[in-house]
Amino acid sequence: SMPSEMLLKIFSYLDAVSLLAVGCVNKRFYDLANDNGIWLKLYSRYLQPKWTIWKMKSKQTETVSLGCGALHEKNPGYWKKEYIFKQTSAFKTRVMQLVKILDPYTGLPCKNKEAIKVSGLSWIIVLKDKNGEEHVIGKPNLSFKDTSVTILWYSTDWPCLDILSTLKLFGVTPLLPDQSRPPSKNGPRRRSLIAEYSLADLTENSVAVGADELVQLFSLNPGLLVGIWKEKNEIAFVMASLHYNQLLERSILGSATVQYNPPPNKPLLDDIDPEYGLHDYCLHLDLHGRSCMYLCGTFRGLFCRKGDIENGYLSLTVVSLKDNRKHLPVIGTFGISWETDVFKGNVKDCFMMDLTLLDETGKPFWCVSAPVSMELSSKASGLYDYMGHIYTTDYADPEGKVCVEFVWLEETKEYIIVSLVLYVSTKKVNSWYGTNY
Repeated sequence: SMPSEMLLKIFSYLDAVSLLAVGCVNKRFYDLANDNGIWLKLYSRYLQPKWTIWKMKSKQTETVSLGCGALHEKNPGYWKKEYIFKQTSAFKTRVMQLVKILDPYTGLPCKNKEAIKVSGLSWIIVLKDKNGEEHVIGKPNLSFKDTSVTILWYSTDWPCLDILSTLKLFGVTPLLPDQSRPPSKNGPRRRSLIAEYSLADLTENSVAVGADELVQLFSLNPGLLVGIWKEKNEIAFVMASLHYNQLLERSILGSATVQYNPPPNKPLLDDIDPEYGLHDYCLHLDLHGRSCMYLCGTFRGLFCRKGDIENGYLSLTVVSLKDNRKHLPVIGTFGISWETDVFKGNVKDCFMMDLTLLDETGKPFWCVSAPVSMELSSKASGLYDYMGHIYTTDYADPEGKVCVEFVWLEETKEYIIVSLVLYVSTKKVNSWYGTNY
């Protein structure tokens, strides 16, 4: 029963976050909380302090600089949208400034942790069932590596797998961040869609990575691992691996329905004979099991001559079977560790692979962070230096393929990488350089 004029007066003392909360009470409050006069004051006070909106002279209020047109010629909510847009744009600019400093070792932003903390960024997964109902799973555990972050969700209240249709991965940030205080857990937040996965017939249509006594692991591209309880055929946990290249852009700059698309590469003039093909590429490779590192290596001077193109791929040999000087020992035994509220485990013969391929200018050309598995090869080791079983790991996406061969040494209980070859798609190369291989 309170008059609208009194409510508007009360609302005029609120900050932006409180106004947005008030607007959720009912339709009347929503309409009043959209008042252009209130939001124009906020817009002026926080974003354009040089403007003077209200001056008090002889107990009279008059508008200056912007005039009445700024209020009456705009639709309700106009200045609310303008305020939010300006605030979020300034916030994104501040965060992106932090990731401009690159690590010379990896070629990737080196202040990702700081940027994530400043932005208040977190990640959620949204499970949608066949009836259209959404189930939000938040509060993940994070594990940071040199080139990626691994995110683990587990819950005691997962929806039944049989009724689920899709899974969406979102980055979530405060809608109106305040640098002077930590982001409110209950304040308005915005979502940025990172990836969407189909869960229809998950166990039949996805790649089986491995299993232990309790769970089975299934991989969905890009970079998602779903753990299923063996006994109940229900979700135990979900694990996502996000590469630092474009991590913040995808987690912040997208919308709730559309993924962020990076701008196309601007190729630099290359004075080397085009027949030479790819040259001076650099690979940074991490193999880890979420909580432990098995291999961390950098390989420079990779190249592929144009005449070596075959079946639509340019090959980059990183480790050659014939050159045992470059064979790489692996620390520990491969496995992906997982945990829930009650149980913990480790699925053997699989691991997370973080691949960062830099072009001749040091710019990230192809970046991968994904779970992969090992398979026992039927062929025996023909190497004089090693007598043991051969295991292979293969990964493929639209941009390329990775083929790795390991030899297991029973005497020393370790794996040795004896072959590592990257196959880069000619379509990827052509779009990157604007050429036609």
